Amino acid sequence: MDSFDFDKVIDRHNTLSLKWDVADGELPMWVADMDFETAPCIVEALKKRVERSIFGYGIIPEEWYAVYMDWWGKHHGFDIEKEWLIFTTGVIPAISTGVRKFTTPAEKVIVQTPVYDIFFNSIINNGRRISENPLIYNEGTYSMDFDDLEKKMSDPLATMLLLCNPQNPAGKIWDTVTLEHVGELAKRHHVLVFSDEIHCDLTAPGCQYVPFASVSKVCRDNSITAVAPTKAFGIPGLHSAAVIVPEEGLRQRMNRALNTDEVAEPGAFAIESAVAAFSDEGWEWLTRLRDYIEGNKQLVCSFVKDKLPKIKCTEQDATYLMWLDMSAYTDDSERLAEDIRKRTGLYLSAGSIYRGNGSAFLRMNVACPRSLVEDGIGRLQEALDEKG
Repeated sequence: MDSFDFDKVIDRHNTLSLKWDVADGELPMWVADMDFETAPCIVEALKKRVERSIFGYGIIPEEWYAVYMDWWGKHHGFDIEKEWLIFTTGVIPAISTGVRKFTTPAEKVIVQTPVYDIFFNSIINNGRRISENPLIYNEGTYSMDFDDLEKKMSDPLATMLLLCNPQNPAGKIWDTVTLEHVGELAKRHHVLVFSDEIHCDLTAPGCQYVPFASVSKVCRDNSITAVAPTKAFGIPGLHSAAVIVPEEGLRQRMNRALNTDEVAEPGAFAIESAVAAFSDEGWEWLTRLRDYIEGNKQLVCSFVKDKLPKIKCTEQDATYLMWLDMSAYTDDSERLAEDIRKRTGLYLSAGSIYRGNGSAFLRMNVACPRSLVEDGIGRLQEALDEKG
């Protein structure tokens, strides 16, 4: 009997859920939070942890290092050494720490827009300045503008690039040639690459992500990579992540910085959840999950093509986030998202918050039971039909 029931609808109202803190009748498909029960192996590991009945300070065991090394070697073709790994409570805390440690106030941090909006917070809140390197959009897919990237990197005030790999919200997996070019430019202009790879395990079937640090010695020695099981396994509330820092000097500085910021110690459930996720049982669940998400994406694209042909689905290599080109309807996605929510209760993310060309896009989270996806696209059609 199949124990992975992704069709099961779970009522998350009144459960202190950020995503589902909405009015009655509304359907939230915005923040990157899945509506599936997490992998049974993780649930069982947490039950065993709870049964100990004491929740004191923890340590990082050898097993934690071992599962990361095994997972990245087996599934991503990247042989990580134990010494490269540092525990941290989350990818965004690690990014904020990196920005504070490796740049100084008023320096510039490069971002490739449209990109995850919290990147901007990590820069601005730390007194640094945003330098946008807009991605090139052409017929449903994105690529990097290397001429502009080199121009931005050549600015003496630009000292860090926040790379999103795979890319959120575009769902793009950057290939080896692209990443190698980024690495060479960064070395030439003395820009440190901080790579957010939290979506790396949410690739579409048949697609393979490329770890930035695996591409070349140049990339390896001039980068910090943040990874976690939290996005792929639906456990962001457990605050479990890691940074991979191969170069010893960078690693020592990052380790000190994470400890200074007090984001390098595990909570009571952080270790057990990661060890269970990065297991053979976790891989089996994840494989089924990715197939299911791909089915949801195909459903959306087929529906859009048939019922809402003015919308364009961008090509998707990874993530569970649909990036819908609404340029035929608007150049103000914030206003459109508000209008759709007001008319139908469908709550999508306005692409404008990701900057770049996001003002013509909406982001839809399809990591939910198929019946909710069907409800969501039905509401989308209703809203757009009313607009005419």
